[in-house]
Amino acid sequence: MKPFKFKEFTIHQDKTAMKIGTDAVLLGAWCSLNNYPDTILDIGSGTGIISLMLAQRSNASTIDAVEIEANAYEQTVENFEQSDWGDRLFCYNAPFTEFAIEMTEEEEQYDLIISNPPFYNDEFETTDLARNKARFTTSLSFKELIEGVRNLLSKDGLFSVIIPSKEEKEFIKIAKSNNLFPNKICHVKGNENTEFKRSLLEFSFIESDIIQEELVIEKERHQYTDAYINLTKDFYLKM
Repeated sequence: MKPFKFKEFTIHQDKTAMKIGTDAVLLGAWCSLNNYPDTILDIGSGTGIISLMLAQRSNASTIDAVEIEANAYEQTVENFEQSDWGDRLFCYNAPFTEFAIEMTEEEEQYDLIISNPPFYNDEFETTDLARNKARFTTSLSFKELIEGVRNLLSKDGLFSVIIPSKEEKEFIKIAKSNNLFPNKICHVKGNENTEFKRSLLEFSFIESDIIQEELVIEKERHQYTDAYINLTKDFYLKM
């Protein structure tokens, strides 16, 4: 498979089960950097795309990624090393639950935690074990994800995530039970005539009025809306 070229970096994706998708690009472009994070954690790096987007967007001194699947881990490391920001990027090959316990014991904290997590349930699992690890909640439940984030997020930090819109209420419920409150929500749909399929969510330990947004990606097939172009133009070559 050919590498995917962005404006300031290239993503090789021949080793990983999950290829670059719109979800990762949306999250990497949308998440807020208003708290000027010095330390960032990307949970479930895949190809490393979100970490690389945040390296381009921020001056964070440390961007850590954690990836459970061995081939995806190798792919992330390769993409980090070939980028202009290799000295700021590091990937761990471990289950997030183990990583979170170890980092909590070491009292490590992050100013921004971001995740494009696995979110399909058992009913849709395939025979591709690597793809299952990357995309199914059996490898990392929302509860495990949120509990780990709660322990690793700095007191003024932000947690950003993208999930299916149908899972939004449950995800927010679990987050609130861990003292993480939604501050910003963006509902995403493919075009004006389709339902909202994805929710971009931002959480912090501070309860506030929720900023509600909507994003439509396409006007017609391969004709993108101004809002989507403005969000992603710093990354896509043809935007």
